[in-house]
Order: sequence, then C-alpha cells, then structure tokens
Amino acid sequence: MARPVPRHDAADPVPGPSAADILVRVRAALPSLAPAERRVADAVLADPAAAARLSISALSERAATSVTTVMRFCRTVGLANYPQLRLALAAAAAREDALGAGRTPVSTEISATDPLERIVEKIVYNEVRALEESGAALDVATLGLAVDAVARARRVDIFGVGASGFVGQDLHQKLHRIGRIAFIWTDVHAALTAAALLGPADVALAISHSGETADTVEALQAAAERGATTIALTNDARSTLADSADLVLTTCARETPYRSGATVSRIAQLALVDCLFVGVAQRSYDASALALHNTYGAVHRRRGRR
Repeated sequence: MARPVPRHDAADPVPGPSAADILVRVRAALPSLAPAERRVADAVLADPAAAARLSISALSERAATSVTTVMRFCRTVGLANYPQLRLALAAAAAREDALGAGRTPVSTEISATDPLERIVEKIVYNEVRALEESGAALDVATLGLAVDAVARARRVDIFGVGASGFVGQDLHQKLHRIGRIAFIWTDVHAALTAAALLGPADVALAISHSGETADTVEALQAAAERGATTIALTNDARSTLADSADLVLTTCARETPYRSGATVSRIAQLALVDCLFVGVAQRSYDASALALHNTYGAVHRRRGRR
C-alpha cells in the first residue's frame, strides 16, 4: 500500500480549515503551555469577543504577563502575529454565536451544588458542542485518505487504552461486521506484538484524546517502523501521537471538571469513527450492505429463540 503524505511536520504550524477555529487550537494546546502562556489562553477562552478588541498590551495586562509572552502564544497556536490572533478571535466569536443561536449558553463547569437537572443540561450542551465543533473542524480530505487506506488494507490494527479503547472496540466491531480483517489491542504488550507483524499493506489506527498516552504512541510508532500506514485520532494535532502518524483526524472536545470531558471526548471520537466506517462501507456498498444484513440476521434469529 502506498503511504499517504503525512498531514503535517512537527515544526509546522497546526493546519486548520480557517482562522475561525483558533479556539480549537488554543484548547488543544492547553496541556503543553507554559504557565504564562496558559494565562493568555485562559483570557482568550474566557471571552474571545472581548479579547479580539484588546490591544496586545491590554491582553498582556489582563493575563498578568508580558507582550513577548503574548507573541510567543500566537506562534504556539500557529499564527504569525497578534493582528492575526485578533482577526481569528473575532471570527471564532462570530462562529460561536452562530453555533449557539437559539441555545442558552451553559457553563461547562459542574459545581458541587448543581442539581441533577443542571448536570444533565451541562453534559448534553458540552457533547452537542463537541460534535458541532468536531464536524466543522474535520479535515474531510484527510478523512478521505484514511477511508482509502482502511478500505485497501490487508488488515487494520487499532490501538487504544481506557475510554479510547472502548472507542477502538466500537470501530473493530463495525469493521468486522462488514467483513474487514480488524483487531483491537488495549494492552501494550499485545499491541507491540501485533505491530511487529504489520507491513506496508496494513493500517494501524491509534486513538488517544491527549495524544500523549505512552502505550498508544509506542504501538503506533512500532507499526510505522514496519511500514504500515498510520492514522491518529486525537484531540491535539500537536501531540506526539499526531506527529507519529501519516494521517491525523482531530476531535474538538472541551475538557471539563469531574472528567465529564472524558465523556465528551468519547462522543466526539465515536462520531469520527462512524464517519470513517461509513466511508469504508460505501467503498463496497453492495457487499457491505449484504454483510450487515447477514450479521443482523444471525443475531436476530437467536433473539427469536429466547
């Protein structure tokens, strides 16, 4: 299998559909920011529209840092200068308003005193926004290359641990139902063993919200060394996992307290998995439809005997 051109180089700015996705980039960069840059990010995320109206000096004062740090923050999120950041924030604020039209804004933080009804409201709001933002920011061209790679693959090995492992199991089950040879590995020793058997005709797909899960990164890198086409599904396009992959599919889930962000990230990952699966199934539409019909029938007959 011909290996696709890698989506980005580690030294390049994070690619994105438009500057309006700056908030996605900022959220993805949060774990790796220095404390001073993190304060700039917090100020930007707290009120993008207000931040877009500030001079660089005013923003640095609001973030209790220096103008130099603000400039460094701009480069970290893939922008050349502060005017670009202001324009991107203004576009992002307008997009946030459009996505939230007709919907009452909800704080993402779950407090110790929130009633259950409020918790439900916040979780649903966060998950809907994650789906909307992931769909809007998804690089469809990269998704198409991933679909092509999986559709042609001799076998597909999926790596993921924890919540990402559950998402991997979902993809494995879907591919298996349409007759694709696929495996899911959630243990690092099993994953490394499987990766050692891969070759240029195979695909390795790794799932990690942070993109820094060592077990998952190591397995994907081992698969790359064997010549397999590598795909990363992550929330951080600057992560080690993304840098190790030929193709990168990114989600846009917002981390929130009490790890409701883990729930949100899983929902966003599942949505991308569905897009990938349906694209692969469409490549052999009639055969996939027959396989789904047959597998459904096998289970349905068993239900009828109970």
